Amino acid sequence: MGRIKMKSIREFNENDLEDRLQQMRSDLTKLRVDNAKGTLRKESGKLKPLRKDIARIMTRLNELKKK
Repeated sequence: MGRIKMKSIREFNENDLEDRLQQMRSDLTKLRVDNAKGTLRKESGKLKPLRKDIARIMTRLNELKKK
């Protein structure tokens, strides 16, 4: 899964964002488990961008809920 820009996040509706957020959180959990086991080699650079994408989605969801 590639990086998501805020411009494209703003095009999604709330349900799509929540689905994407849940999927990203499960991906992050898998990566963290692999990292803890020591089997995470090539994907080690995916942790930080994934966390930032999750933060972007959560920011947009909070903006929608405040309206």
